[in-house]
Parts: sequence; C-alpha cells; structure tokens
Amino acid sequence: MIDLHSHTFFSDGALVPSEHVRRVEILGYEAIAITDHADSSNIHFLIPNLIKVARDLNPINTTQLIVGVELTHVPPALIASIAAQARALGAQIIVVHGETPVEPVHSGTNRAALEAGIDILAHPGFITEEEAALAARNNIFLEISGRKGHSLTNGHVAKMAEKTGALLAINADAHTPGDFLTAEMAEKVGLGAGISKDRYQQIRRDMAKLVARLKPLA
Repeated sequence: MIDLHSHTFFSDGALVPSEHVRRVEILGYEAIAITDHADSSNIHFLIPNLIKVARDLNPINTTQLIVGVELTHVPPALIASIAAQARALGAQIIVVHGETPVEPVHSGTNRAALEAGIDILAHPGFITEEEAALAARNNIFLEISGRKGHSLTNGHVAKMAEKTGALLAINADAHTPGDFLTAEMAEKVGLGAGISKDRYQQIRRDMAKLVARLKPLA
C-alpha cells in the first residue's frame, strides 16, 4: 500500500507525524506522503520540519515517509510560484487541492495546477476532458479520493482519465486514524469509481513508480 495524500496536526489532521506513520506501518504500507495544507504563510515551516522527521524515521521504519504539501485554496495565479517555492524547499510531492464539489475552490484551480509542474491534482471534481488530457501530457496524477464529499465525483474523474490516458492515484486524504485505507478498502474505492480490477492494479504500479523516482532528501 502507498498513499500520497494525508494530513497531520501540522494542519487539520489529528496525529503527530511519528504516530501517523506508525498507524499505516501496522497496516503494511510501503510509503505514505504527508501533505499538510499549505499556502505562502506556512510552507517554510511545514517542509523543513517534515524533512527533519523523515530523516529521523526513514532509517528505522518499514514505511517510507514522503515529504509533501497540499496547496489549498491558493488563487490560481499564485499556484505556480508557490509550487516552485515548495519544490525548492525540498518537497518531494506537491499536491494541489482541486475543484472538489464540496468546497468553494477558485474556478481555474485545476488548470493552473496542471500547468504548474505539480505531482497530484487532488479530488479534481468535475474536471473537463481537456484538463484531463493536460494532466496526461504532463504526467500528473488525478486523484480518486477515499474522503467523504470529495469522493462524490470519483466516477467522473475515472471516466475522464480513461478517455484521455491520465494517470490516477487512489488516496485516503486521511486526517484521523479512522481515515486510513486498508488494501481492501482502497480497492473498493477504486472499483466503486468504475475502475476494473486490472486498471486498479495498474494504478498501484504507477503510484509505486512515482515513489521510486522521487528525488532523495537533500
């Protein structure tokens, strides 16, 4: 199991990073990305602190901690510059909080994110076929979400990815211990979105390939 979108008490999650990683280690995870909500006010705090934790934990844990951020409700005009700052600070995974149908996300966020050199567009809502094609061209993952509310458009996202060849990632968007997906539940999230079992297995392989090519922490 790999999950590339989760939150600790550094933003609106419940756990310190060490317990966060331990909870999924017990579930057999190979890797987990901590991607706390970020904008220009806190990326300089989040990323260096998480890098320190990752350097402490990764040599001794079986679950790899991946350092990330989720740019959240950032105006589209600022996404590219803040994503570049996050990358320069050492973020290994950059997620953007997409145009979910359950929050007032700025219109144009999906497209701005897909043009900004990020890694994952989280819960992109009613993403257009044109935007999904842009994700495919730029090798950006579209998220199938295990989180209540955000998951309402999973079927649409899967359909757009199928039409355009866009990569998909299945993530819990976990905030509390009860949010983490078991392998069985992750598969149900995928199949529930209309994804075939073969396609689900390819998604797991694609996520593993992304983790394998991450730039090592400096």
